[in-house]
Amino acid sequence: MLNQFSRTQLLYGEASMQKLAACRVAVFGIGGVGGYVVEALARSGIGALDLIDDDRVCLTNLNRQILATRKTVGKFKVDVAEERIHEINPDCNVRTYKTFYLPETQDLFDFYEYDYVVDAIDTVTGKLAIIENAKEADIPVISSMGAGNKVNPAAFEVADIYETSICPLARVMRRECRKRGIDSLKVVYSKEKPIRPLEDMSISCRQHCICPPGTARKCTDRRDIPGSTAFVPSVAGLIIAGEIVNDLAAENDRHAGLPPGKYECNDQINQKILQETRN
Repeated sequence: MLNQFSRTQLLYGEASMQKLAACRVAVFGIGGVGGYVVEALARSGIGALDLIDDDRVCLTNLNRQILATRKTVGKFKVDVAEERIHEINPDCNVRTYKTFYLPETQDLFDFYEYDYVVDAIDTVTGKLAIIENAKEADIPVISSMGAGNKVNPAAFEVADIYETSICPLARVMRRECRKRGIDSLKVVYSKEKPIRPLEDMSISCRQHCICPPGTARKCTDRRDIPGSTAFVPSVAGLIIAGEIVNDLAAENDRHAGLPPGKYECNDQINQKILQETRN
């Protein structure tokens, strides 16, 4: 029977769509990157989503965050996301947490409940706590590296953290993961060298903070305020969502005894074609 996911089912099949509907994914951070992860997962038929973010929509989010409109300024992002998800899929089970994920708040979450975990937050200590908890629970996790101060959406790649380069955040994460004995981590990162943002005090958040009342972590508390675009963090988020859906669908195929590789990304397929041509 036709439904909102019928076009997706044409590619993945009914069994995989049932698998996606039975999965719960946790998205930590639903800003520029994480908001698009949530959007794509909801539109792909993921049946349950946990949304973790303590931030409110700010006017300065409108240039890049899918949850940000004039009407949503001042609202909690998780509340806006929940309403949006249910407009897409009323049957999706959504749990929201208005909290900033750090080691001190990690006991609020049972990682064994999740089928996949998304790290889309900025704080290194929080990222590492998410990754370590997911690894301990043997749950797949994918982590977003830096998306700020970049203008080339085509520079993103999916790789293991130890295969990354150029990205300053990835460099820090490589070092910290190695210290903690984390032997692998799927990440989305950009090979574009970050641009140094202009120092224009007339549009500086430090000089003219417009964070909504009640914002827990204001921009004036941040060490750096990166520049951003609509088309870079969104691409990172959509890539992450694609990895999750394809991984979960491939897992369903393995259980059904089907051959692997059905949902390989275009980069992998292109590499195979190139190797076969050379041979």
